[in-house]
Amino acid sequence: MDIKSTSTGTTVPAAAVNWTVAAEHFATPEATALRRAYYAEVAGRYWKRPATEAEIDEGLRDDPADGLTPPTGDFVVGRLNAAPRACGGIRLLDPVTAELTRVYVDPRARGTGGGAALLTALEAAARALGAERVRLDTRSDLVEARALYARQGYAEIPPYNAGPYAEHWFEKRLI
Repeated sequence: MDIKSTSTGTTVPAAAVNWTVAAEHFATPEATALRRAYYAEVAGRYWKRPATEAEIDEGLRDDPADGLTPPTGDFVVGRLNAAPRACGGIRLLDPVTAELTRVYVDPRARGTGGGAALLTALEAAARALGAERVRLDTRSDLVEARALYARQGYAEIPPYNAGPYAEHWFEKRLI
């Protein structure tokens, strides 16, 4: 696999060279738009119908992005050719375990290396927070996400939480 080093010292697959991923507060207009798109997609898939704006508003109020700022976490936005097209968060569950959350790549940008670039940046953020492993939970219907995690070295593990929508749990060792 070809690898390109970015200005931040992070390496990403050559296919992702048009992607930049950087920390950004989850409440900026672009990050908020991406979090809304994330929620609209996961809620719509779950309900098997499009989510309304009111439902998206309610979902974001009920699932705040607390813990996604240093020193307990971080949030990143990925840009493809400067357009915001991906986001994700990382938060510490304990001093050595971080959790991925709100990982989203705009459907128009899937297959362009953005998911790998996003996970590379989130794993670097987890290491900077002192984490030795990253965990996540996801649902069965989010097949693209599960495939991405498997491609990036995440292995299925027994449940580590009792989230109401969690159906699959993954972990990747960082050390």
